[in-house]
Formats: sequence, structure tokens, C-alpha cells
Amino acid sequence: MKKFIQFSLVVLFMVYSQTGFSQSEKKDVNLRDLWTNYSLYPKTVHGIVSLNNGKQYTEIKNGSIVVFDYKTGDSVYTLVNGKELIPEGKKTPIQIGDFSVNKDETKFIFPTQTEHIYRHSRISYDYIWDSKTKKLTPLSDKGKQRLADFSPDGNKVAFVRDNNIFIKDLKTGEEKQITFDGKKNKIINGTCDWVYEEEFSFTKAFFWSPDGKKIAFYRFDESKVKQYTLPFYHGRKSAYPEEYTYKYPVAGENNSIVQIYTYDLATGKTVKMDVGPNPDQYIPRIKWTTQADKLAIERLNRLQNHLDILVADANTGKSKIIYTENNKYYIDITDDLTFLPDGKKFLITSEKNGYNAIYLEDMTGKKERQLTKGHWDVMKVYGYNPAKKLVFFQAAKTSPLDRDIMAVNLKGKMHMISTRTGTNDAVFSKSFDYYINTWSDANTPPYITVNDYTGKQIRVLEDNQAFIKKMQQYDLSKKEFFTIQSPEFKLPNGKQVNLNAWIIKPPHFDPLKKYPVLMYVYGGPGVQTVTNSWGWSNYFWFQMLAEKGIVVISVDNRGTGARGELFKKMTYLQLGKYEIADQIEAAKRIAKFPYVDSTRIGIFGWSYGGFMASLAITKGAGVFSTAVAVAPVTNWRFYDNIYTERYMRTPQENKEGYDENSPLKYVNQMKGHYLLIFGSGDDNVHPINSMTMISALVSANKQFDMMVYPNKNHGIYGGNTRYHLYTKMTDFILKYLK
Repeated sequence: MKKFIQFSLVVLFMVYSQTGFSQSEKKDVNLRDLWTNYSLYPKTVHGIVSLNNGKQYTEIKNGSIVVFDYKTGDSVYTLVNGKELIPEGKKTPIQIGDFSVNKDETKFIFPTQTEHIYRHSRISYDYIWDSKTKKLTPLSDKGKQRLADFSPDGNKVAFVRDNNIFIKDLKTGEEKQITFDGKKNKIINGTCDWVYEEEFSFTKAFFWSPDGKKIAFYRFDESKVKQYTLPFYHGRKSAYPEEYTYKYPVAGENNSIVQIYTYDLATGKTVKMDVGPNPDQYIPRIKWTTQADKLAIERLNRLQNHLDILVADANTGKSKIIYTENNKYYIDITDDLTFLPDGKKFLITSEKNGYNAIYLEDMTGKKERQLTKGHWDVMKVYGYNPAKKLVFFQAAKTSPLDRDIMAVNLKGKMHMISTRTGTNDAVFSKSFDYYINTWSDANTPPYITVNDYTGKQIRVLEDNQAFIKKMQQYDLSKKEFFTIQSPEFKLPNGKQVNLNAWIIKPPHFDPLKKYPVLMYVYGGPGVQTVTNSWGWSNYFWFQMLAEKGIVVISVDNRGTGARGELFKKMTYLQLGKYEIADQIEAAKRIAKFPYVDSTRIGIFGWSYGGFMASLAITKGAGVFSTAVAVAPVTNWRFYDNIYTERYMRTPQENKEGYDENSPLKYVNQMKGHYLLIFGSGDDNVHPINSMTMISALVSANKQFDMMVYPNKNHGIYGGNTRYHLYTKMTDFILKYLK
């Protein structure tokens, strides 16, 4: 379950004399512009890929791949002319979207006719473009492919089809199959099962060795994982639903047995890596070290509180432990593991000292140095520049609301690189001499620049000035930050904390009036809704509700991120308990604001937020009068085991934690108005969650409203769906809060 800056040169809220728009001329935000015309979205920059020289990068411009110079900004040349990409027998070129390029930047993979499978996984017809011969050829004529990836020398492409791995030799045209036991709902080679994809956030599960002589890959045996079936309705085509069946392990149930193998291209030999004798464990990451025959394997126990990093000999499979970490709660898995060029050291992030920090580790496991120190969290590591001996990373150093780009050397000397307060995110060049920074704050859309490694801005790629002028045509209110204080907000060590929050007040706000309030919540482990960043579609929806006289507020409860380990992990074994206690207490405090109508406080949330909204209208009855819950979990027994057991352990170990904090237990207390929304094709939070909630509400004789979107997944989108969804929610909120 993953959740779907002040800049002095930009002033969004200007008076009539500055903008030329009188108050009577201001537009109202409407859902058509948001979800039908899509006219309320700022620009971004597409197709940014650093070339291997580290001095140039690509952008997709007018259907072609154009090379630009980081330093000068000059358009150097067109790498791929999109008009030339015409498949044999076709009259029109393919469209360039995602692409990958080989080492010498002469061959390209272009996926076409892409279909989504789950959140990260896709399947496509891939084409290979050779810029020297000007030929566009299908990667394979035997069906769609997944995860196509060039070998290090650029002369081969590995891919997955039908749960098996294939290698295409681009010189000879030979397509070779290297695994043969792949079978749907049984064996998976080279990609992930559903739960690994969703909870460990990856789908590509094969990796070329640095010298291109081997491929390391995952093999999932999901034979003993229980199946889940979703009906899909195609009434005009068939009176009977189509059944989609896949493997989904709920809390406490069997997982896939995961093994790691290497395949030697020269000998055709496959070798099994030693990952230990216990099959009931996770392998959340593998990564080649800087040595071509050494493979690093991360091994996590089922409770996810003990992590080993193994280094395996790719030729024999023998492995040894080079790093071990234990945690009294759980360990989050990241992509921060970085091996240094000398082959003797590596970088990793850990919360072992209370805040997520970067550590320099010795491959022998005997030496460790903490590089970043302070009461703030490292959010991610961008990489290491060996020439300058600098580690680049993103951190919440300025505040938990902001994201800064920083650097630290191998002795622990740190410095800030980003210069603007708000949310900064970087895409570095291959050499780490330059980066492209995307900055925004709560009231300013993305501002995208090219910077050198010191943080100096070289030029602007996109300032969204046209979009900012469009925003000035609307009667928008400023999103403002504040904190909520209460003696109830304490950490396990007894420390008092305040909760961060933002508020959007109606335009022409009158402090003497009484306004209804809508609280927006997610609330799940490590996820924030209160950040100093651009809010995208919900920003304008909340502005629209504010225009209609509703105060919109979001509060980050205990358990959310960027405030250290204790703040995030205090919900361990009791998901929902402290989170909803904080939202209820926050609502009580908000109810005392002189301009708030305490009888009209509503709440809206999606996914984990839907779980929270359902608890708010039941356990928080009398405080919240209205709730909108989209795709909610209603008991963690119904959700997948990797996510749920990380925070709750198994239902067998923690029966009370699962049942005491479920909204199902509190339906008898429900007061007010409840709108339950879900997609019947939700492969993530299954419809059983909502169906069980419905049964409990009916048994308790509680009236409620409901909307089911046929065949829609957890995102509930496609066609007119989002417009209909947001219209439904808006009408419900206005009916019962206004």
C-alpha cells in the first residue's frame, strides 16, 4: 500500500491592480476542467535521461529525442528523429514515451501498445531502433514482452514473457530462452509476484552482471499461495462475468518461496545462490557489487525486523553475511544500497539511531561510520560521485514539511545544495556533475531547473509562468501551515509533540462566520499529507470546496513520516489506534476555532485514508458528522501479508491488534453520514473489505451511501470515471456539510 516552497519571484495571490482581474471576473474551479479537460495541470519535463558522458541529457521534444548540454542549454543534436520510427508495413511512426538506450547510445528500446498489469508492471510490444542502420525492428514476434533491458555491451536484450526469461542477440537475431518452468499462478522467473511488486516496489527481477557475462534473477514459486478471484463485468458482450484469478497472500498466509539464481551466458549453466535454509523469508533486493562475480542479496525475516546482506559467489552460489541489522519494530527496505568503486565499502541507510541516516560500511562487516547526524531523516540517496567523494541525498532537514538536496563526504562533512524552501527533488547526471531540480511549494507549481553539483542554478527548464497566470484567474486561497497542540500527543518515551497541519480557508474569509470543515487524511505509516509541495489535482478540488464555503484541513497524525523512528513506528502492532485518536483529538481542537461550526466536521480519505475515515465516523462518532471513505481497508486480516505483518505481525500473534482497531467493531456507534466507494476490480484492497463493512452496517441498521465502480481498480480511473467519482463526492460533501 503506497500512497498515490517559498519562492520570492512568484507571487500567486495578487490584487486587481497587479493582475488586471477584478473579484467579479474571477473564475470558479470546476470538475470538468480538472477531470475532463485536464486544463488544471502544470507542465513538467519529459524524457530526461543523462547520457553516459555526464555532460548532456535528452528530452522528448515534438516526438523526437533531442540532446541538450547541461552547462549551456544548447540543443546539441537530435538523437532520434521520431518521424523515422515507422514499423515495417505501417504508414505512421510509433510514439515515443518511455525508452531505454544502450551503452554507446546507438540502439534504443521503444515500448508500444503498453498495457498495465498491476501498479508497476506493464506488458508491451517492444521495438529496437538502430540509429546507425536506421532500422526499426520488433524485439520479438512471439508475443508481448516485459522489462526489456540491454546488456552492458548493448548487443543483447533480456526480457520476460510468460513468466520466463529470454535473451535476444541483436547481432544474430537469435532469441534464446533461459528458463523453462514459468507458469501462471505457479512459477515466475525474472519478475515478481503481486505482493513483492506492491510492497517492495519493484517488478524487474533480473539483472545483468557488470561485465554482461551473467544474469542474476529471481524465481518465485507461488504454488502454495492462496488464490483470489475478481469478477469483471462486460454486460454488453456477455451475460457472465469474466473471472480473473491471481495469487494474493493475506496476513498470516503462505508466501511464495523465493530463490535467486545466476545464468552464465557462455556455458548456459544456472547456479542457485545460497540464501539460507528458511524458505519463509523475503529477498527484497539483489544487486551486483562492483565485482562482476559478486552478487549482494538482501535477506529479511518474515517479521521484517532482522536484515542480512549476503554476498554470493555468482559461480558457485556460496554466500556470506557482510551486514546485519535488528530493529525492535521493523526495517523499511529502500534502494539506498550503494557499493563504492574500490570494492571494499558500501553505503546504506538505517534508522538504527532514531533517525534515518547514511552509514559507510566495510565489506568485512567490521567497520562502520555514520555520515549524516541530526534529528532529521534522510529520505533517499541519489548516488555517489567517486571523483569528488561526495554522497548526494534528499533529506527533511529544514523541517518535516520540506525536502532538501544535500551532500556529505566520506568523513561526514555535510552541506546543503538546494537553495529554495519547499520540496526539492533531483535527477543527477551520470557523472554527478549536474542535476535537474524539480522544486515546488504548497502554493507554487513545479519550477524545474538545471543546476551544477554545488547547487548553482544554470538555467530554467520550466517555470510554469503561463500556468501561474492561469491560477491568478481563479479565486484561490493560500494553503497555510499550522500546528495542533494537545497533551494527548506523546511519543512512547513520554515526549510531547505537536501535529503538523495545513488549512485552506474560503476566499473572502470572514472570521466572524461559522464554517463547516472537511479534513483530508491518509495517516498510514511513513506517509505525509502535510508537506510543503504542490498538491496536484486535490489542490484544486480542495480550492473548489473552499470556494463553496468549506474550510479544508489536513493533519499528519503520529505514525506518519519525516519525524524520526519513534514518531513513525509508535503505531506498531496497533494500526489505527493512535492515528484515529489523533484525528479525533485534532478535530476536537479544530472545533474550538472561533470560525468553525463544530456540528459540521467531515473527513475524506482513500485507501489507508479510507480506513481512517471509516474509523472517524464510527469510533469518532459525534465528533465527525460526515465521512467519505474510498477503497478502505476495514480489517487488516483482509490485506496482504508483507505490508500488514510489517506493522502488525500475524493475526495469530496479534489478534487484539487486528480486531480492536477495525472500524467493523464500532459500526454500532456510527452517527452521521457515510459514503463508501470502491472499485469492483480492486486487486489491492479487495472488495471484501467494503462488502464486510456493508454487512456490518446493515446488521447494525445503519443507513449509508455507497458507490461501486464496475471493473475499476484501486485508483478508480479511466474514461469518465474520475469526473463521476469527484462529482459524487462533491455532491455528498456539499449536501451534508453545507
